[in-house]
Amino acid sequence: QVQLVESGGGLVQAGGSLRLSCAASGGTFSSVNMGWFRQAPGKEREFVAGISRSDSMTYYADSVKGRFTISRDNAKNTVYLQMNNLKPEDTAVYYCAASRYSRIYYSPRQYNYWGQGTQVTVSS
Repeated sequence: QVQLVESGGGLVQAGGSLRLSCAASGGTFSSVNMGWFRQAPGKEREFVAGISRSDSMTYYADSVKGRFTISRDNAKNTVYLQMNNLKPEDTAVYYCAASRYSRIYYSPRQYNYWGQGTQVTVSS
């Protein structure tokens, strides 16, 4: 069983930056693929970014490419999401998730463990 705890959310003006962290415990962090998802009010939960367990290949939604960067530190059991040039449409609850599947999936159904979420609000 993997437990995930996100931190780093908050209120920021458009064009600003935030760095989200997700600390994992209770499992072998290096054996899981990690993803960040977000969910805005009234919308489906959507994939933001993913990073593979072994070679740290990264994947991004088109809406955040060039602005967001996902990384992981297996020694610290932590995955990060650096968010730059934030836009009001990035406002959502951000969740980190862990997947035991062999590759990165964009669907939340392929993720086995979830954090509680952290709110990101971008003002215009």
